Amino acid sequence: MDGSPRFPQDRHLRVGLTGGIAAGKSVVSRRLQELGACVVDHDGLAREVVAPGTRGLRTVVAAFGPQVLTEDGQLDRAALAATVFADSAALERLNQIVHPRVRRAAEERESDAVAAGSDVVVHDIPLLVETGQAGHFDQLVVVDAPAELRVQRLVGERGMTEEAAWARVAAQVADDERREAADVLLDGSRSVEDLVAEVDALWSSWRD
Repeated sequence: MDGSPRFPQDRHLRVGLTGGIAAGKSVVSRRLQELGACVVDHDGLAREVVAPGTRGLRTVVAAFGPQVLTEDGQLDRAALAATVFADSAALERLNQIVHPRVRRAAEERESDAVAAGSDVVVHDIPLLVETGQAGHFDQLVVVDAPAELRVQRLVGERGMTEEAAWARVAAQVADDERREAADVLLDGSRSVEDLVAEVDALWSSWRD
């Protein structure tokens, strides 16, 4: 696809970044930040909005029960994941609690970054396509890798069982739907060095 940016004339460039789990999105996000982009990490925000003492955490506990809390009052992510990734209705319920809160927090981060002078703001969103945000950006970058390879990475690098890894992959939108939404596809199936080189080329195209 054409990687040419659609730079707005009167404001910063808003970029959406997504990809299947273990496709290499974190490599891309980290490199863009090194190059000078402001990266808004929606996964990090998702943790913040359910931190102890937040209304978000209280809502999650009300929906899924006290078993999703650790003894010290933190969200037990493993327990919650075991519940929602085995039940599509439960996953949707969790998304309805977390996603609106994350979006509001992301808007605040972007506003602060632009006020501080950032001209490229990258929203790193694992479930960007799933949550209907594909049309919300000047450019949508998708990191792509075959599902089988991503499962191998989840098992080998994150210690998941193969069954759990496939469940995580299946919980996301189909790969072809993610590709269909992309303005730019980056190949996450090769080495980290290869992927970084692709990011550098993309950054240069934004700056030309």
